[in-house]
Amino acid sequence: MKDYLADKDPSELKERLYLVLIVIGLIFLVLIGKLWYLQVMRTSHFSELSMNNRIRLTKTPAARGLIMDKNGNRLAENRPGFDLLLIPEDVDDMAKTKKILTRIVDIDTKTIDAKLKKAKRRARFHPVKLKKDISWEEMAKVDNYNFELPGVQIEVMPKRTYPYNKATAHLLGYLGEISERAYRSSRKDNKRPYRRGDMIGKSGVEASFEDTLRGTDGGRQIEVDASGRLIKVMKEIPPYPGQNIRLTIDLATQKAAWEAMEGKTGAVVAMDPRNGRILALVSTPSFDTDRLTRGVSSKEWQALIQDPMKVFNNRVLQGLYPPASTFKPITAIAALEKNLIDTERKIMSGPSFKLGRDLFRDWKRGGHGKINLHTAIVQSSDTFFYQLGLEVGIDNISHYAKSFGLGDRTGINIKNEKKGFIPTRAWKVAAKGEPWYKGETVITAIGQGFVLSTPMQLLNAYAAIANGGTLYVPQFIESIESIEGEKIKDFPPIVRSKVDATPETLRLIREALRGVVSEKNGTARWINRRGLKIAGKTGTAQVVRMKERIKDIETIPYRFRDHGLFAGFAPYDDPLIAVAVVVEHGGFGSSSAAPVALSVIKTYLEGLPKPAPEPEPAINPEINKKSSEKKTATDKNI
Repeated sequence: MKDYLADKDPSELKERLYLVLIVIGLIFLVLIGKLWYLQVMRTSHFSELSMNNRIRLTKTPAARGLIMDKNGNRLAENRPGFDLLLIPEDVDDMAKTKKILTRIVDIDTKTIDAKLKKAKRRARFHPVKLKKDISWEEMAKVDNYNFELPGVQIEVMPKRTYPYNKATAHLLGYLGEISERAYRSSRKDNKRPYRRGDMIGKSGVEASFEDTLRGTDGGRQIEVDASGRLIKVMKEIPPYPGQNIRLTIDLATQKAAWEAMEGKTGAVVAMDPRNGRILALVSTPSFDTDRLTRGVSSKEWQALIQDPMKVFNNRVLQGLYPPASTFKPITAIAALEKNLIDTERKIMSGPSFKLGRDLFRDWKRGGHGKINLHTAIVQSSDTFFYQLGLEVGIDNISHYAKSFGLGDRTGINIKNEKKGFIPTRAWKVAAKGEPWYKGETVITAIGQGFVLSTPMQLLNAYAAIANGGTLYVPQFIESIESIEGEKIKDFPPIVRSKVDATPETLRLIREALRGVVSEKNGTARWINRRGLKIAGKTGTAQVVRMKERIKDIETIPYRFRDHGLFAGFAPYDDPLIAVAVVVEHGGFGSSSAAPVALSVIKTYLEGLPKPAPEPEPAINPEINKKSSEKKTATDKNI
């Protein structure tokens, strides 16, 4: 070393030393700059990370408001449930955690990976919901493995439950996890934005009144250890439940409608014709609301939406059917209002009616003979209304049908209501480029052809006939109430319009509809019951055209069988309930739909409070004494 230094110039050594010092100085400057950046510029970031490692904010979900029937019976309520959560940042060994979870909980690795992947954009230390509503047994097993599963948590959540499940499914709807689109929209527009994973109403009342039923979430500030386990609660803001909703539905009537439709496909809807309040709404087949709200797999969901019976289709509002003979009173009203017929005029109603080369048959093989309008409605004569329809004309038939709300939405506050359809001469030219033919008027007069109606529209039309001509907007909400039971908002009846028919015309139609049930040859005489005073009309809507009606529908393939319909009201002289029933592929309306209506009407009327008996008049003792003396004197004279 001495030899090496002896050969060197001191100035050269100094230069090299300075260079080393400069390099070392630059390195220190970089380190100091980085330290300054981390400690000053990134203070808030690392402070937040540090805080999240120890102090965290957790959400306390609010319970949804209750849904009750008109009498206070609970149709939708809440129960405590347990959700399985995972905070990936707290997990020491993800592979080990997955292995244990798949062994003690009914969940597979594929599902866990999918949940974690979907939650990639979440905030750090925000829990990922692996499984909703786990069982008590699963919850106990997870708790036993508490120290082996850092980052795994059980959260107690209010869970929606529906005591009458399928019987109220299409009315109440169900809950589901918020979609990404709805989540983003809520972040922009909602004063109470949702979080990913929140449950919201997907259909029915739950969806239509989401903002009312949804409560205000609370929160907790908690201190946790290095494994994310709770040490203590530092601060807490309690949640506030949503508001309660009281429906106009009568539970007993709803259950009667559901039970009467057991094994059938179709719809039943009942209304108070005095105010438009819905008393029952059933669509079959139905779906399991509790199962959907708990959550189903993608495979199960696909099976449900691809079900050929279309279980999610609310047939009351979305089912489009030819109204068939239930439409005949509309044709009759048009004829009466246009002075084309009166109570005395009779028309020959034979077994068939020929128009040009076409032959239109009556449902009754031998026909009905020469009959008036009243009898034609009572016996549901086709050939009578073929001829009457031609006289009235398609434009007049369409006008009066629309006056009764057919071919348009009723305005009920449930999403995706269909309009139905009432054809006109102008529509045919515009839509198909063809003129309107007389044969089309013939079949329109009996509710076939292009005419389509939902059960709700049909019910509204018959309610207007029952109440003397007022068309209401159907309502199923009676009031919104606080959690203490105080009324916050009432929903008074809403008059939509007055029908274009005189009181006398409607009276004649009501008398004929009463005859359908009460007279010897009425098509619904099977449901005549003393004290109920039912009035209504049966209908049998053809699915495919057949040469003649076959009584034994079991000999016909199911998909080719006629739909059975009934629409009516009771009591005839003071209507308190109106009902519309459609039984898909049920055959004759008199045998398939009318008995369902009878069950609904009977249940509702018998459940109404009985009027208190009038008190007997007080008897003056003096008058009674004089009356007795007078009677004794008379007896002596005899």
